[in-house]
Amino acid sequence: MVYGTVKGRVKGWILDLYPSPEGMTLWLVEPDGTHRHLIDRRFTPSFYVQGPEARLMCLAQWLASRRGCACRLVEKLSLFDRRALRVLEVRLRRPTDLRGVVGSVHRYDSNFRLYNSDLMLAPLYCWERGVFPLARVEVETCDGAEVISLECRDDPWALDYELPPLRTLQLRLEGLGRVNPTHGRRGSLEVEIDGERRLLDGADEPVWVSVHRLLKRYDPDLIVTEWGDTTLLPGLERQARRYGVQLALNRDGHNSVQSRGRSYMSYGRVLFKGSATTLRGRLHVDVRNSFIADKCELDGLWELARVTKLPVQYAARTTTGTGISHMQMELAYHDGVLIPEQKAEPEDPKHPDELLTADRGGLVFLPRLGFFTNVGELDFASEYPNIMARFNVSPETLNCPCCPEAPRVPELGYRVCRRQRGITSRVVERLIRKREQYKRRKQSVPDEVRRSDAVRRDAMKWLLVCCFGYTGYKNARFGKIEAHEAINALAREKLLVAKETAEQRGFRVLHALVDSLYVQKEGATQNAYQQLAREIEQRTSLPIALEAVYRYVVFLPSKQYAEIPVPNRFFCVSTEGEVKVRGLECRKHDTPPLVAEMQREVLEILAEADEFETYCRRLEEARRVFARYLERVEEGTASIEELVISKRLTRPPGDYLKDSLTAIAARQLDRAGVGLRPGEMVEYVLTDFRARYADDRVRAFTLWQPWQGYDAKKYAELLREAFEPFEHFAGGSRTSEAFETLFSGRGR
Repeated sequence: MVYGTVKGRVKGWILDLYPSPEGMTLWLVEPDGTHRHLIDRRFTPSFYVQGPEARLMCLAQWLASRRGCACRLVEKLSLFDRRALRVLEVRLRRPTDLRGVVGSVHRYDSNFRLYNSDLMLAPLYCWERGVFPLARVEVETCDGAEVISLECRDDPWALDYELPPLRTLQLRLEGLGRVNPTHGRRGSLEVEIDGERRLLDGADEPVWVSVHRLLKRYDPDLIVTEWGDTTLLPGLERQARRYGVQLALNRDGHNSVQSRGRSYMSYGRVLFKGSATTLRGRLHVDVRNSFIADKCELDGLWELARVTKLPVQYAARTTTGTGISHMQMELAYHDGVLIPEQKAEPEDPKHPDELLTADRGGLVFLPRLGFFTNVGELDFASEYPNIMARFNVSPETLNCPCCPEAPRVPELGYRVCRRQRGITSRVVERLIRKREQYKRRKQSVPDEVRRSDAVRRDAMKWLLVCCFGYTGYKNARFGKIEAHEAINALAREKLLVAKETAEQRGFRVLHALVDSLYVQKEGATQNAYQQLAREIEQRTSLPIALEAVYRYVVFLPSKQYAEIPVPNRFFCVSTEGEVKVRGLECRKHDTPPLVAEMQREVLEILAEADEFETYCRRLEEARRVFARYLERVEEGTASIEELVISKRLTRPPGDYLKDSLTAIAARQLDRAGVGLRPGEMVEYVLTDFRARYADDRVRAFTLWQPWQGYDAKKYAELLREAFEPFEHFAGGSRTSEAFETLFSGRGR
C-alpha cells in the first residue's frame, strides 16, 4: 500500500457490478441515497485446462510469456463421476482478458478441454466474495475508491430484507403499450418521477433535452421503461449525439451498452429476444423485454437477482433457466467441481423398446365432460422439483458408478445415488423451502408485505418450473436426458397412486393432469378432501395440498368436436368465489381485448352461482352483457384499441407462402420499412375478413386509418365463439333427454 493513503468504511447496497480492466467495478447505494463508485483490483479470475500433462506445461510457459498469466497444476473434481482430475489452472491478470486468453488456448491446441472458461464474471465475483446484487455490505476502502475488504451483511435466503432506497424514473410512450414503437407507433413521452407525471411532446424543447435535464436533476438509480431497450433509450441517445451531447444515462460518463436481438426456438415455439440497453452505475429495466419483471413485477426481479446472483439488468432480460444454471454452477464451484464449457454428457445407449418406455411425458386422464358441483382440486406442490429434492434425482446421481444396489426408478430401472447429494437436488431444495416459508406466513403479515411476498413467491415458482425442463435441455451443461425421464416416470407413478387412493376412498376422479386431480364425492366436506390429501401425501412421500373446493366445474370439449374432451379447457368457481380458467379466450395472448374483457365480465357474473339452477339464472344476466358488447361492435362504437389482435411471427415476412392474416400484416409492415424478425409480435385489425384481395382483409395496427373501419361481422363472430362455452351445457331445455343423459349420476 502506498504511504499516506486514507482508509475508510462504507456501508450500503450493491446496485451494479461489472468487470473492467482494473478489476471488478462496484456501484453502491448508501443509506442516505447517495451512490459510490468502487474498484476491487483483487479480483483475478481463473479457468482450467485438461490435457496431456506435458502439453499443459508447454501451454503454461507460453501463457506466462505471452499473456502474463499465472499457471499451476491442481486437482479438481469431474462433474458426473466425481473423479479427481489433474488440470492446469490459468489465473488472469485482468478480468477483461478472459475471452481473449480462452481463445488463445483454443487456437494453441484445439484438443484441450476447458472448464470454468465461459462463466459470467459478475456472478463469479459474487461466488468468491460471498455477496450478491442488492446485498447490504460493508466495505473497507482506500482513498475512498479502492476496495480493501468486502463483508456481506445480508442473506439471499432471508425473507425479510431491506432494499436500497432507489430513486426511480419511468419512461413510456402514451397509447397502447403492448405495440412495439418500431412498428410505427408514435406518441408523446410519458415521464414519471417522485409521483409526478408529465408528457414530453417536444413542443417547447427537444425531448432528449428534457430527459437529460431530468437525469441531471434527479440522478435516478433505476429507470423503468416500456420498449426502452429497442426504441426509447437508443433513440434519445441518437438525438443527443446529433447535437454533440452525451446523454447522462450512464453514471460513468460512457455510452450505454447495446446488445443485438435474436430469434430462437423454445419448446417448439419461435421466440424473439429484443436488443438490450444496459447502463453503468444505475439500473435499467424494460418491462416489455423482461419476462420476470412482467410476470412478477420489480419485487420478483429483486428476489430473483438475489438468489441467482445475476446482475439485476442481466437477470431482467435473461430466462429463468439461466438463473437455475448459475445456481447450479455456484454449488459446483464451491464443491470444487469443474464446470464444462458446454454440455459433455451424451445420452446412454438404449434399445428401441427402452426408448419407447423412457420417452414419455406426464400422465393425463381426460376429463369427464359436463357441469359438476362440489369438486375438489388436489395439487402436488411443485411436484417435479420435489421429486428432484426428495428422491435425489439430479443428472450426476443417475446410474452413478458408486451405488450398484441403489433404489430403482419405476418403469425405467435407473439407479439413483445414495452417497452423493445431487447439485440440482440441492438447488431446488433451497428454492422450495423459501417459497414454502413465504406461503406459510401469508396470513400473519400486513397486506403490503403479503402482496410483496406473493410476487417473490411467483419468482421462486418460475425458477422451479424450469428446473425440470433444464434436466433434458440439449445445451444445459448440467443436463442429462435420463434425469428428465426419471422425473417423468416418478411423477406418473405418484399420480397413479393418488388416483387409486381417491377411488378407494369413494371419490370419483373427474380429471387428472400431470400433477393435479379433480375429484368429487357426494356430500364431501372440505375436511374430507383435506383428509384425502393427507393420505395421498403419506402414500406418495410428496406434498399434496387441497388447492380449492369448487362450487362447480365445467369441463368443455374440443372446439372442433363436441364429444371429445381436452385436458385444458374448463372453468370453475371456488367456494370463496375465485374463478379459475383454462383454455378460454381470455387466457390467450392473441385475443382482442374486447373479447377477453367480455369473457371476464361474464365470468364475474357466473361466479355468483353455486349450482346448476342458479348458474342458469345468472346466465340470463350474462347474456345481456354479451348482447351489450355485441351491440357496440355492430354499431361501430368499439374503440380500435379494443379490437387489436396480436400474433407471433414464425418466419421472416417474405418466407410466408400462404396469405394468413399474420403474413398479410407482416408484409404490410415490411413494405412500410419495418424490419421484422421471427418470434416478434405483430398487431393488426380485421378490416374485411372475406375480401378478395389479401391487403383488404386486415391492416397492421400502426398503419390502420379510420376510413378503413373494421369487420363488424367477424368481430361479432369472435364474441359469439367466446360466449359459447358458457352456454354449452345450459343451452337446451332442462328436461331434455340429452341433458338428463349428460348429467345423470354426475353430482350436479
